[in-house]
Amino acid sequence: MTLTVDARHRLGAFRLDGAFSSENGVTALFGRSGSGKTSMIRIIAGLTRPEEGRVLLDGEPLTDTAKGIFVPRHRRRFGYVFQEARLFPHLSVRSNLTYGRWFAPKAGRADNFDRIIDMLGIEPLLTRAPAKLSGGERQRVAIGRALLSSPRLLLMDEPLAALDEARKAEILPYLERLRDETQIPIVYVSHSIAEVARLANQVVVMRDGRVEAIGSAADILSRPSGSEGRREAGALLEGTVTGVDPKHQLATVALKTAELQLPGVAAEPGKRVRILIPARDVMLATVKPEGLSALNIIDGTIRELAPADDGTVEVQVDCGGDVILSRITALSVEKLALAPGKAVFAVIKTVALQP
Repeated sequence: MTLTVDARHRLGAFRLDGAFSSENGVTALFGRSGSGKTSMIRIIAGLTRPEEGRVLLDGEPLTDTAKGIFVPRHRRRFGYVFQEARLFPHLSVRSNLTYGRWFAPKAGRADNFDRIIDMLGIEPLLTRAPAKLSGGERQRVAIGRALLSSPRLLLMDEPLAALDEARKAEILPYLERLRDETQIPIVYVSHSIAEVARLANQVVVMRDGRVEAIGSAADILSRPSGSEGRREAGALLEGTVTGVDPKHQLATVALKTAELQLPGVAAEPGKRVRILIPARDVMLATVKPEGLSALNIIDGTIRELAPADDGTVEVQVDCGGDVILSRITALSVEKLALAPGKAVFAVIKTVALQP
């Protein structure tokens, strides 16, 4: 399924002018607050009629201002999950969930209630009132309600933004299952690099109402200055779990040519995992260091250096096909005489890794 968006719209002094296309999987609209992410997703949903542009789903025009086409939001068959769950407080969890099925066409109402309940882990909550749920539980119910409407596309607008870190950690595995176990394409709005790294297949970077970059999550998050939040910048790698050390609560993950030790991973050998390596936690050395507590020391070659205006430099290191990003001072670059093509060792603290 292919979604194509090309829209221009003015909201006061703010001007939205962006275009992108996406297919199955999770497409993240990523950027700082005020970059136009929510404005774009509202146009896709049919909540906002753009001044100019088109929205197509598999070639079907849902919005085409040149031809005067604008399909109302209730006829688009899109599921929408907001920052707040917006459950009906007077209905039980079960009734909130079954309410979503009224919006599915009769011919398209799959008998999937039990499967969705199991996937989201909300069976024990069915008889409760929304007021008796945690924030993470409410969001899982809201996602279930959207899925039970049999949507052609699922739109998620900062669904974890209102949750604390504990609740985010609770719900993220369910979002991964949603991505992996359903065939429903998802457009996911977020300003969190950690969420995008964990969930997205494709990333659309937005800035000041425009699309700044489009690419895979690994490519976008691993490029110098490719992150909206420099403190969170890092590399996204994928690998396969090859071993688990339960005594030390570590897992070994094979990359393209190297291995990493990861902390606290409850994974079986053979499982594919994503790893976010923060650039601020990667040191560089020109000779292989010894006598360090760091378990991960990987050899590579400098691909690119990107100086910033705060006295730091983001360094791309090609480690056998996997690109790791390091942020160090400009003084360190000078002392080590770092330049593209130079051999270095990337030193990564194991406890800094985010599987």
